[in-house]
Amino acid sequence: MVHKKPAQPTKPAAKSRRESNVERSAYFARREAAKVLKSVLQGDANRRAVGSIKTLVYSPTIRNKKATFALVCQTLKYLPIIKDVMEIANVLNSKWKRQAELMYIITYDILFGQDASLTGDPEKYLILRKGPLQSALAKILVKKGAKRIEDLMAQYQIYDVKKPRYVRVNTLKMDVETAMFELGKENVVQKDDMIPDLLVLPPSTDLHSHPLVTDGSVFMQGKASSMVAVALGPKPGWEVIDACAAPGNKTVHVAALMKGEGKIVACELNKDRVKRLEHTAKLAGATNVEVLHENFLNLNPEDQSYSKVRAILLDPSCSGSGTVADRLDYLLPSHTSGGDESRLVKLAAFQKKALIHALSFPSVERVVYSTCSVHQIENEDVVKSVLPVAASYGFQLSTPFPQWARRGLPVVEGSQHLLRTDPVEDKEGFFIALFTRNATHIPETFQKVEQDIDLNNLKHEAVKRQHRQKKFVRSLPFTRLSRLYLHRNSMICRR
Repeated sequence: MVHKKPAQPTKPAAKSRRESNVERSAYFARREAAKVLKSVLQGDANRRAVGSIKTLVYSPTIRNKKATFALVCQTLKYLPIIKDVMEIANVLNSKWKRQAELMYIITYDILFGQDASLTGDPEKYLILRKGPLQSALAKILVKKGAKRIEDLMAQYQIYDVKKPRYVRVNTLKMDVETAMFELGKENVVQKDDMIPDLLVLPPSTDLHSHPLVTDGSVFMQGKASSMVAVALGPKPGWEVIDACAAPGNKTVHVAALMKGEGKIVACELNKDRVKRLEHTAKLAGATNVEVLHENFLNLNPEDQSYSKVRAILLDPSCSGSGTVADRLDYLLPSHTSGGDESRLVKLAAFQKKALIHALSFPSVERVVYSTCSVHQIENEDVVKSVLPVAASYGFQLSTPFPQWARRGLPVVEGSQHLLRTDPVEDKEGFFIALFTRNATHIPETFQKVEQDIDLNNLKHEAVKRQHRQKKFVRSLPFTRLSRLYLHRNSMICRR
């Protein structure tokens, strides 16, 4: 019996199959991008983002991350033009308005991207109207006096900030040396000169799919953001409140500094952000984090549930003006439409209210107020407005990271204690204020606990020293010299 070899697919058939796979991949990438774009635009419109563009794209639910990220960024970049084109061409009728974000992305592909593999009903609908879309674009070019698309885009300032890739080691799961070794297999890795568990990698290093990132052993977190939890300085066994906790990077950093001991009450009002916070805590293995779906302002300082809280981290909603380049917020409509002074006033009012509330907890010893804003109204002005109240509660400004050169603007007494990072020099703009309570206002029970901890540490060190001495004595040969050594040490101990 003669066995025939199975017929090999012809070259046209193989090519057709490859094209089919490309089309299928592009089809799903557009829909994933539309989902992200919808969340981004809704959050921007409501001034309450679920997460940054990068955070949303690199979530576990997005499969084709690179294609999705590119589509979202490029569509946002051209969005003002796309909207004008679609309005002039009159293609977004009531049926397709429900899928507006997908229609924006398809229009981007038709006008500025690749329209060779556009499959799907919305795609077919817009392909049939490619002529009117191109005609509308031509009218806009004439109206604006631009000869090329690049000339049309020149009015939009696109940031190009090259900043190092910072990675914070989650010491709940891995030590710094192991993380350096693993990351160093493919990258140049250095330790940060100020934050003990922070590593520095070259700019644009892509670690989103790295096993250490996906399993929560390390977190991609900026230097300024990592400074906040360190400034708070929580100790193992403390009870801490993170007032506005989502997405949770600072929360789990606090948990790591506490070595997983004690308790962190992580407050978050937004339902979707609560899910993100819970995911972050689980990923980090931060079992001492208790997520509370509640407005921090609704917590009663006199409630016995919070009678042992020693520190509060307050990183409230802010303009995000210090991280627009990192978060890609410069692509959002709210940024391109210019500043919103009334929004800053509202934000500052909330920030002041939240800070006063944090200072009112009777057992709290340390409060950190931080923003990722460059605006004085959200930073120094907020601190200045609460200083009389802070003093009445026994708080004063203290200096986080004394070695850091950039301090607060000299518009408030004690500005030398405030910390700023510069969006140009440091690649991100942050603000940190540390309030510490005078010892006379700290409950005596806590002072006794601190004394007991110090005493226990001293005893522990004494036991370790005695143990080392015994090991050394055992190693001595029994000679006249060793007898003299033992006699001398026994006399010292009797004293």
